[in-house]
Amino acid sequence: MPERVAYKILTEEQMRALDADRFQGAPIDIADGYIHLSTAEQVAGTLDAHFAGREDLFLAAVDLDAAGEAVRWESSRGGVLFPHLYARLAKALVLASGPLRRDAAGDPILPR
Repeated sequence: MPERVAYKILTEEQMRALDADRFQGAPIDIADGYIHLSTAEQVAGTLDAHFAGREDLFLAAVDLDAAGEAVRWESSRGGVLFPHLYARLAKALVLASGPLRRDAAGDPILPR
């Protein structure tokens, strides 16, 4: 896959854990055995499908190159390939993070 960065949507509590380098995954990540990530194009759909109405969210940009072979592209929602991280999301893999903000059209603004 050509994407070099994927995004993890986090609650405030999860973001604090990631900042402290002790994030073990969201409940769905723990249940599924991997960290769910989204590409830039998938973030809005993931927000709508799993986080509708939430205002207390954060986005972390994850370096897929640094994650190496721990990233697998697997079919998910609608048969589309999503990046899944089969390792702990360490703080060292995060390129940028911040509160989830939306632009005037309602699209998520990705951290740089």
